[in-house]
Amino acid sequence: MTNEAPRDQIDNLSEQAQLVIQRTIELTRIPAPTGEESDRAKHVERWWNEDGVTDVSFDEVGNIWGCAVSGDGPAVIVAAHLDTVFSRDIEHVTRREGTRLYGPGVGDDTVAVAALSVLGRMLADSSLRSPVWLVATVGEEGLGNLRGANWALEHAPCPVDAFIAVEGNYLGRIGAKAVGSLRWNVEVRGPGGHAWEAASAPSAVDIAARMVAAIGNVSVEAGSRSLNVGTFAGGEAVNARAQRATFMIDIRALDPEAIDQLEAECRAIVMAPQVDGVEVSIDEIGRRPAGSIDEHHSLVRAALDALALGGLSSEMIASSTDANAAHPRGIPGVALGVTYGSGEHTAEEWIDLDFIGAGLRALADTVIGYVRKVENV
Repeated sequence: MTNEAPRDQIDNLSEQAQLVIQRTIELTRIPAPTGEESDRAKHVERWWNEDGVTDVSFDEVGNIWGCAVSGDGPAVIVAAHLDTVFSRDIEHVTRREGTRLYGPGVGDDTVAVAALSVLGRMLADSSLRSPVWLVATVGEEGLGNLRGANWALEHAPCPVDAFIAVEGNYLGRIGAKAVGSLRWNVEVRGPGGHAWEAASAPSAVDIAARMVAAIGNVSVEAGSRSLNVGTFAGGEAVNARAQRATFMIDIRALDPEAIDQLEAECRAIVMAPQVDGVEVSIDEIGRRPAGSIDEHHSLVRAALDALALGGLSSEMIASSTDANAAHPRGIPGVALGVTYGSGEHTAEEWIDLDFIGAGLRALADTVIGYVRKVENV
């Protein structure tokens, strides 16, 4: 199989793809840092109503829901997250260079949100009898802790048979393994003092730095388990023994037991006995469950078949997406995409516009293929 786009896609993008591109550019202009997704959500609400999506509504946490296919029985939920990692002070503009569209969050996850109701249009004539719901979620990035996806799966309007998280630049990738994570903010407090006259007093910065160094010696394995201290701050002056220091740590693993083991090792380091006058605290600021779906599950097979039908290559990957929320609930979940791209979470994030038509078709074929398999069981 090849990732080379058919000639007709290069020369003339489909009407659906053109609409997705237009909406991606429009939506990228609206900042949506985690916790501030409402402006973007209102835009999406208007589109969905224009596109004939039914039962469009907001839930208590800010997700926007819409029914793409009505029916009886358990539903398939197709979700894409509204939030991005970019703050409001970042310039929210796009630029096009050849087949690439650059801009903050274009692939993660603006193009996916722009594609949801267009996907609904494609499913409308599919004769499916089972319901398909669209959800534009909040709180997927960073410390959002999958707030939207968790709420959606706990309060769905009917039982959920499968959950598909759409990540814009994941075309060809099938996120069947969910990378779990645990995040802490560690704070160290000490008595402080003058750098010369109280030279023997414990320094919070010194103690915190020793913790970070010890954490760096914990055994990790690329692609299986990792540790990262992403921020470090503290101290009051160059000539003062620090009274306070903080750092944030990110613990990740594919196996829930591995996360538990890493947590225990890091906790032992951080909470080891300290000198008098020093206090240490751990504040858990994030947790995402690990999990997986069997590669032979009918949802995965439907995704593989859809990509093959479109002449697109495929690979199984581990990822951290809204699909993580499905696994601990026993709901089959995968992450899929609508085009190729890279540079996510950077100023040079981009997506390939030529493949949006093929990506939409593959996504629709995945939903249709899976639901028909379930309906025919």
